[in-house]
Amino acid sequence: MSNKKITVVGSGYVGMSLAVLFSQHAEVKVFDIDKSRVEKINNKEATIKDDLISQYLSKRDLNLSATLDEKDAFKNAEFIIIATPTNYDETSKEFDTSSVEETISKVLKINQKALIVIKSTIPIGFTSSMQKNFNYKDIVFSPEFLREGMALEDNLNPSRIIFSSQSEKVNELISFTKKCVDKKDIKIIFMKNNEAESVKLFSNT
Repeated sequence: MSNKKITVVGSGYVGMSLAVLFSQHAEVKVFDIDKSRVEKINNKEATIKDDLISQYLSKRDLNLSATLDEKDAFKNAEFIIIATPTNYDETSKEFDTSSVEETISKVLKINQKALIVIKSTIPIGFTSSMQKNFNYKDIVFSPEFLREGMALEDNLNPSRIIFSSQSEKVNELISFTKKCVDKKDIKIIFMKNNEAESVKLFSNT
């Protein structure tokens, strides 16, 4: 078991599957504002319908816990994965990115050393604006390509891993991810922020 500390914010398909994936080899904390979800995770129950996640929770020795406490979640994490909902508003024709912005703001009040990885679906230009607004370069975007009910399977065998930046911290996270997945020879792609954001939106379409 690695001594790495990872925090995942949000426990939907993306957050829950990544938390299980990484907790095979690291200490993972899930931060959620939903008390019932936190209790489920701490009772080794899945917050989503995914048979493989349920199987891993019940049969694997995972270093996984969940908390409602922001300070506890963020203070010692090396990597903070943001997987909060950014639902598309049909009226305004925009994504609601408020949960991502609020999370980044809270994280940086507690921890200014972690790599912040946005996994939520976001509009083009959002990552660059966050780096500028918070004057923090270690905010990157990494899109997810998951099928409903197959989220952990798709994380164990990713078609590709995309990051909107290459840095020492990003490379460290990639190296660690390779330890957690089943697939060998994963295709790693580095792009600019706008390109990575575009890939996710085109993929969803």
